[in-house]
Amino acid sequence: MTRLALYDRVAEETASIVIRRYSTSFGLASKLLEPAVRQHVENIYALVRVADEIVDGPGVEAGLDSLGAARALNELERETEEAMEHGFSANLVVHAFALTARETGFGAELTEPFFESMRTDLSQSEHDQESFDRYVYGSAEVVGLMCLRVFLRGRNVSAGQQEKLETGAKALGAAFQKVNFLRDLAADFQALGRSYFPGVNVDSFTEADKIRLLDDIDADLRVSAAVIPQLPAGSRRAVALAQGLFTELAVRLRATPADHLVTARVRVPNPVKLRIAAAAALGRTPRS
Repeated sequence: MTRLALYDRVAEETASIVIRRYSTSFGLASKLLEPAVRQHVENIYALVRVADEIVDGPGVEAGLDSLGAARALNELERETEEAMEHGFSANLVVHAFALTARETGFGAELTEPFFESMRTDLSQSEHDQESFDRYVYGSAEVVGLMCLRVFLRGRNVSAGQQEKLETGAKALGAAFQKVNFLRDLAADFQALGRSYFPGVNVDSFTEADKIRLLDDIDADLRVSAAVIPQLPAGSRRAVALAQGLFTELAVRLRATPADHLVTARVRVPNPVKLRIAAAAALGRTPRS
């Protein structure tokens, strides 16, 4: 094994550790991916997690102000761009991400919108519809497009099929993000001073607000569910599991009174997660 091959392996092992420590749901879904696909997806999500932690996590706890966080985020983006171009980074998570980007054929056209959305969290606490749509695209939909590049690596698909799959990938990413916004409504507002949904006031959040937001989420989930059967076999079951978990979470959010959503965080119990995982492993795709 060459020294670079060893470095590549260590970088990818690092990416795997990062994401498995942060997300049990992701770890559950990733087990249903074929090994080569799984590693690339973990490489993507590890970088996404590190960027998110600069904005919302230990960076804040360590005392970084918004300017310091912005500098750290800009440096991470610069390192990512250079690694995608040259194939090396001293940052192991960035190096792993660049391996995936170079092998599956995406670049700054997807990373730039992502980092732009992350920077938005440092300076913008409320959104209108235009900025909200732009934020969701950069923070979530492009991640779906990155994963789709991994799923389709080495496969020839028609332009029409590619468009359908990209529409589904973006819809699923958008649904994930909106569900997270809704279940974290109180925490985002109270701890971070953010209100993502346009026209929604956390202090006067109503049942009508909740229903309107969930109707939009369900529409995204229907679009994404429709394309899951068209995904390659090596990724289809994992995506079905992710779809199923967020569909279940949306159902539970709908059943929770609006005034409870601003005081408590809704979760999917582990036995229910395992039931959804078992169904996905058997090839059953969820219906939204």
